[in-house]
Amino acid sequence: MTDENRSTEESEVKQRKKRGFRMPDAYAILFFFLVLAAVATYIIPAGTFETEESSEGIDVIIPGTFSIIDSNPAGFLDVFGAIVEGLVSTSNLIFLVLIIGGAFAVIERTGAIDALVTKIIRITKNKEWLLIALVMIVFSIFGTLGIIVNAVIAFIPLGIILARSMKMDAIIGISIIYLGAYVGFGVAVLDPLTIGFAQQIAEIPLFSGARERVIMYVIALIATMAYVIWYANRIKKDPSRGILKENPFPKTPSEGQELGQQDMKLKHILVLLALAGGIGAYVTGVFVAEWSLGEMSAVFLIIMVAAAIIGRIHVNDMISTFIEGANTVLYGALIIGMARSIVVILEQGMVLDSVVNFMAIIMEPFSSTTGAIIMFLANGLFNLIVTSGSGQAAIVMPIMAPLADIMDFPRQVAVQAYTMGDGFTNIITPLSGVLMANLAIAGVPYTKWVKFALPLVLIWYVLGIIYLIVLVAINWGPV
Repeated sequence: MTDENRSTEESEVKQRKKRGFRMPDAYAILFFFLVLAAVATYIIPAGTFETEESSEGIDVIIPGTFSIIDSNPAGFLDVFGAIVEGLVSTSNLIFLVLIIGGAFAVIERTGAIDALVTKIIRITKNKEWLLIALVMIVFSIFGTLGIIVNAVIAFIPLGIILARSMKMDAIIGISIIYLGAYVGFGVAVLDPLTIGFAQQIAEIPLFSGARERVIMYVIALIATMAYVIWYANRIKKDPSRGILKENPFPKTPSEGQELGQQDMKLKHILVLLALAGGIGAYVTGVFVAEWSLGEMSAVFLIIMVAAAIIGRIHVNDMISTFIEGANTVLYGALIIGMARSIVVILEQGMVLDSVVNFMAIIMEPFSSTTGAIIMFLANGLFNLIVTSGSGQAAIVMPIMAPLADIMDFPRQVAVQAYTMGDGFTNIITPLSGVLMANLAIAGVPYTKWVKFALPLVLIWYVLGIIYLIVLVAINWGPV
């Protein structure tokens, strides 16, 4: 065989490998579930529960009232029509996510976020534990507000720079940014994509239970910071004890080398104050004036305009930056509607209550506390396959919310079980595009990362179980 033929054969082998199995996109997975839901309307008998309105205005299932009714199976056109209806019915959430993505891009363009992190670096000079804690706190706040979840990828180079300056390793570089944001996301307080969407499906007041969630968020954040600082001290004393051992920084980031070099100026302070003031005004509005997603979108538009004026960004540049920022979250925004389409099919086919009744029979032997814990654990396993938070909410919350009624614990607890189940396994599932992108930027092998992150996930799960035991015991409702 000539060299030319050998080269051609090797090229063909590579092309066949490229055409081999590829992990389906989240949209493809959700469409698969949509088709399954449509098929289920032909297999599962249609049924319904009687409901009654609770003191909070929620339609609550009355246990023991399930009855079989005439079926209404989904047709071919119904499958695709459900996608359109899903997009329309969740348009308020979709536009909120797009507006937050665009507004935050304008805020970033002013340099305020970079200046804040730079200031923290200088304040904590030679105090590595304090630097780690402060950076993680900043990103966890963004995470728990749903501001910077997928966009955390852009800040990984900054984390690597910080880890290098502390003479640690790339795992620390990923952790202070990514784990900071995702511990906030895992116990979200005001994230419209998870808490907001799930509460909307569960028909409980938007962002209710924030006080208790703040407590859970602070405890989880402290535990996470303690774990990261413990590992940092370990490799600081003896680099050979690090998971990456002799190669602490497998890859030098090609972008972001200028991050962490921005001096804090008056305009940065004013932009950060505008951001904090806007979020504070919205939180106040939620509890005082019963604001909803529309007002939240308006607040972020105001913040964006204020940031552009303070940062002296031309109106044309503000608009183009907003479009670019919205485009970065478009994938996650539209997936809300795609996910909702599954619920549309099940509701139109009148089989959702049948599924709830079946689950209730299975879980009948368990107490309400055990049932809440099982919901939490099951959703964590489900998250290994469907990593979209809103996608999971659309699939599991229509079942978990009424199931909570039957098992006699508040729907608020079911929402929390979903949120933690979705959030806690995000940092180890290989199907998470955000995780794999972060590891690729830092050059950290997936197996090495799992070795580091798995103990933390177990810590989070222990905390989650404790949370649920307490929440069921206090009958945590939508307040």
